[in-house]
Amino acid sequence: MKIECWKVRINNSLKFVIPFFVMLFFLVPDVYSQNIENTKSSKAVLERLIGKRASEFDFTIIENKNQSDWFEITTKGNKVKIQGTSNTALCYAAYNFLRDIGAVIVSWEGNRVDLPTSWPKYSKKESTPFEYREYLNACTFGYTTPWWDWKRWEQEIDWMAFHGINLPTAMEGQEAVWQELWKEYGVTDSQLAAHFTGPAFLPWQRMGNINSLEGPLPQEWIKKKSTLQKQILQKMRALGMYPVVPAFSGYVPKAFAEQHPESKISELKSWSGGGFASTYLLDSKDPLFKEIGKRFIEIYTKLYGHSDFYLADSFNEITPPVSEEHKYDELSDYGKTIFETINEASPGAVWVMQGWLFGDNKEFWTKEATSAFLSKVPNDRMIIQDYANDRYKVWENQEAFYGKQWTYGYVHNYGGSNPVYGDLNFYKNELTSLLKNPNKGNVVGYGVMPEGLNNNSIVYEYIYDLPWTQGKEPIADWLKKYLKARYGKNISDTVFQSWQLLLESVYSTKYWETRWWDDRAGAYLFFKRPTLEITEFKGNPGDKQKLKEALDILKKESENFNKNSLYTYDLIDVSRHYFSLCIDDLLIECVKAYERKDVPKGDELFKEIENQALRIDNMLSGQPLNDLNHWLQSAWDYGSNTEESKLYVKNAKTIITLWGGEGHLNDYASRSWRGMYAEFYWPRWKMFLLALRESEINNTSFDESNVRASIKNWEVKWSESAAMYKHR
Repeated sequence: MKIECWKVRINNSLKFVIPFFVMLFFLVPDVYSQNIENTKSSKAVLERLIGKRASEFDFTIIENKNQSDWFEITTKGNKVKIQGTSNTALCYAAYNFLRDIGAVIVSWEGNRVDLPTSWPKYSKKESTPFEYREYLNACTFGYTTPWWDWKRWEQEIDWMAFHGINLPTAMEGQEAVWQELWKEYGVTDSQLAAHFTGPAFLPWQRMGNINSLEGPLPQEWIKKKSTLQKQILQKMRALGMYPVVPAFSGYVPKAFAEQHPESKISELKSWSGGGFASTYLLDSKDPLFKEIGKRFIEIYTKLYGHSDFYLADSFNEITPPVSEEHKYDELSDYGKTIFETINEASPGAVWVMQGWLFGDNKEFWTKEATSAFLSKVPNDRMIIQDYANDRYKVWENQEAFYGKQWTYGYVHNYGGSNPVYGDLNFYKNELTSLLKNPNKGNVVGYGVMPEGLNNNSIVYEYIYDLPWTQGKEPIADWLKKYLKARYGKNISDTVFQSWQLLLESVYSTKYWETRWWDDRAGAYLFFKRPTLEITEFKGNPGDKQKLKEALDILKKESENFNKNSLYTYDLIDVSRHYFSLCIDDLLIECVKAYERKDVPKGDELFKEIENQALRIDNMLSGQPLNDLNHWLQSAWDYGSNTEESKLYVKNAKTIITLWGGEGHLNDYASRSWRGMYAEFYWPRWKMFLLALRESEINNTSFDESNVRASIKNWEVKWSESAAMYKHR
């Protein structure tokens, strides 16, 4: 701060006044300097986005007395003055301002920054009734983030801050804690090696679903992730976020169970259709439960510092091993013990749990079962993340969780699979209805918990505005500002018209039902393991005709945009989605043609499918993130030696294809990526269709089960190969 000294004539009346102000200058705390220190983290986020122009923003944190975040923005001259209740509120406010004036967009596929020479006149004040804005599913740490380094994580935390998120799930680095913990209980290195899954499958081990799949887990991985988690938590905490970190939910290694035959430990039924190694759950009444749980938090705190929010899910897609006679008492004891364990290890901390299980297994989780499980936990010391409202109405069926704190949200993305879809009107109407509902209970948060990232940015942009606008802004008005910020110019009426058609065609689908059709996973029919049963398929969600109309407009207008712009990215997105839907229609007709022995027609369709698949594959060169080789190269580069790199590449291939087990998880995480069309999806269908064709020509019965078994063997070899793929 520059201070200029002036020579002045002091008259008698000022001789006593000036010394007073001089003394006041030294006695009063330097509020300005203190404010700079308090807002240093949010200013750094802004500076990474817009560089030196961040100095033109004055950030001030105002003490939050009623727990509801708010911000106020005003511009004057070359200054943007922002007051807010937290660093995340300041970041969101700055981003909101820059996006409103069309200067900036921040998205996974790229940031667009084009600042005006001077700031326009602007004034805005907003608040949110939601104390927490949540983000990240436990599964994201398998489907998207396994190969992320600190640079990529810092980028994501900046994205969170700009979108006002303050309750992020933070699951990295916990294996270092589990390793130290289980060694204290006599589990050996070799036994732990047999226990841990491979990197991409750790989320499901953490939730008690699997053990050992696609391992071993290299020690270097554990070390790297531990270092990374320290950086993640430091940055999140500096921004005033409340990271949700892991806690003990009762699952123990097989070796531990064998070493403690006197303890009540249940060997659980193999998860999701079978084929996975058993998992072992310690009974909540066993004294070891609390002992282990408290020790976990002690070690975690030693490594990563104090936390206030702990995630513990004992029964995620697992039926609780309770007796029918004492079902409610035993469920009540599980809830009580988990809470007391967290509270005794970290007094005042909040137990966070996913609400997914209540919708996934409605038969078990009746109102009586759920209320019993929650009954002995203080209402203000628990948060249930009810994030599946695009699938289930859990909170309404469970009476807003019987007084507990809870958060409302969506999954939207499953497995990182990336068809183009969402439903902006649904999100808006659901939020406005929720806020008006007198039976909403103690809802304290809002957000989206995707299993995978890097897709459908408009959905996340809109969802994270809703807790602030509360649905009061017309979608058309919001869309115009969004498109101007994303594309960098005043959008023509025709481009806006194309997006209105997109809202009516693809962004009017709250859940992509095709991804789980006939008990088979895969975003499109083309992405599913081949079967004759596709002829019974009733169609993909959305309005394909309107989608084609939107695409035609976008193509025509593309000559007005740079080939490297976000406009081109969106054009490719819409194109690959539309033509993937076309392939599904062609596949059905091709199978029908061969089945009725119309070989010439089948051959014609076969060639058309092949050409379409290869064209899509080539088209995706304009989307570097949607690239199989990008995913595989990231996995390879994360390894410290060739052996590790090969393991990581196998994990990377397997998680998006075979997955594992004997159930229906294969293709759950199917990806609309360059390389996947040409190197994985088409080769499978080609094998299938050629076998079908041959049977019709030779007038022999088609052995579908045998052909599918051959395809699965091919998939196994594909996943086990360390090969990258040369683009055609």
